[in-house]
Amino acid sequence: MTTSDPKTGFRFLNAVERIGNKLPDPVTIFFLGAVVVLLGSHAASVQGWSLQHPVEDRMVVARSLLSREGMQWIWLNMVSTFTAFHPLGVVLTAMLGIGVAEKSGLVAACLKGMVQLTPARLLTPAVIFVGVNSSLATDAGYVVLPPLAMMVFAKCGRSPLVGLAAVMAGVGGGFSANLLLTGLDPLLQGLTQSGAQLLDAGRVVRPDCNWFFMIASTFLVTLTGWAVTAWVVEKRFSREDIQDQLAAANWSELVAPGDDRLTAAEGRGMSWAAVVTVLAGAVVAWMIFSPAGPLHGTYLKNGKETLVWPDTIVPLLFVLFLLPGLAYGLAVGTIKNDGDVARMMGSAMSSMGMYIVLAFFASQFVKWFDWSNIGFLTAMTGADVIRHAHLPAWAMILVFIGMTAVLNLFIGSASSKWAMLAPVFVPMFMALGFAPELTQAAYRVGDSCTNIIAPMNPYLPVVLVFMQRYMPRAGLGSVMALMLPYAMSFLIVWSILLMAWIGLDLPLGPGHEPLFIEAVR
Repeated sequence: MTTSDPKTGFRFLNAVERIGNKLPDPVTIFFLGAVVVLLGSHAASVQGWSLQHPVEDRMVVARSLLSREGMQWIWLNMVSTFTAFHPLGVVLTAMLGIGVAEKSGLVAACLKGMVQLTPARLLTPAVIFVGVNSSLATDAGYVVLPPLAMMVFAKCGRSPLVGLAAVMAGVGGGFSANLLLTGLDPLLQGLTQSGAQLLDAGRVVRPDCNWFFMIASTFLVTLTGWAVTAWVVEKRFSREDIQDQLAAANWSELVAPGDDRLTAAEGRGMSWAAVVTVLAGAVVAWMIFSPAGPLHGTYLKNGKETLVWPDTIVPLLFVLFLLPGLAYGLAVGTIKNDGDVARMMGSAMSSMGMYIVLAFFASQFVKWFDWSNIGFLTAMTGADVIRHAHLPAWAMILVFIGMTAVLNLFIGSASSKWAMLAPVFVPMFMALGFAPELTQAAYRVGDSCTNIIAPMNPYLPVVLVFMQRYMPRAGLGSVMALMLPYAMSFLIVWSILLMAWIGLDLPLGPGHEPLFIEAVR
């Protein structure tokens, strides 16, 4: 990246990258962060930092990791904290299937077909749009889409890092938006309803209460991301940068002259892969929709009835990449025996070695932060400041969006944050005359925008590993500089959309619940 060229006109982003990359290695940063939590938790405990839980009849107190109890907990849970780190299993399981699809040649063949079928000028919005809607498969988009988007852009002679930025803008920055309802909708709805019933015991909130707004948000995020990509991100990379990135990853075959058309063998392999995909998809559909299917119905999760199939997305993706990859490889001859398949999977795992190291330290840091209750106490303190600010209601909505965006930098889980904030802000805004559905929509805006720059986002190390494939010297500063324009743009434009929605008094969802209610006291 030509960060030293003043003609780029992006001195601020170049400075962010330059300063950020002078920070220690990400592994060291997570280690130092864990040390800070270790010491900070002890100081908070000594000072007696505690707050009343907004729902439960108990005080939440800071717990010292340096106490006998804390140190015992660290040693007893170090291994389980690492192995239970959710993104670790998601990434490695998905990469096993993706590795076979990639090494067999199926991915490269699909890229050729995609480049032929997608108009070049629509490639960016198409990638962002797919990224936004990938939240239907929960977090799988963070793992599956970035390498594919990078290779598509490389195939078109564009910077693969621009492809990474565009797809991550959709996957992370647009996580709350979608054309369809996702698992996040009922998850947030339940917490919103519980918060509303603190003031109005009969208040019911529908799972689809934000659907109309999220459909509009899908197109807003796509168009905004398209503009940021074209006007800011892509302009930061010169032709020399692109050549360096492709050379670093040995992807010259993707842009080799005369390599733009599918060969007869590739066409035959893709036909077999398509047949296997359709058959596998039919079996998956039967497992989900048939009453006799193993993925049909619900199961008990954390004491609540939960649909089975959304929680099996990652294993399903593993199979739906593996089987077509096998069919393609057998058809074209890149797979001759079971040893070839094992080597392909092993190659995919070897490329994730650095991520596994990062995941160990990141998992400890995140879990220590949670166990010490520092995250909860910080969130509740911020909420209390806003509650006593005595701002106009519309201004409080904007401040609430901003506060959520900042908290998202430190507390990654959308449901965990909302479990803490909903009992405070839903009744507070109801007392001001704002419907709980509107408060939830404001929360989703703030929570989504900063996902792509949040240090506590457990998938940020994944993005860095993908980035280092094309830019070996990339660090967290490179990721921040790449994604910051999207985060800031989404925060501004999405907030404006919500303010316009309020001004026009449009329904947020199919229930046509009013945005404003009689102030509840």
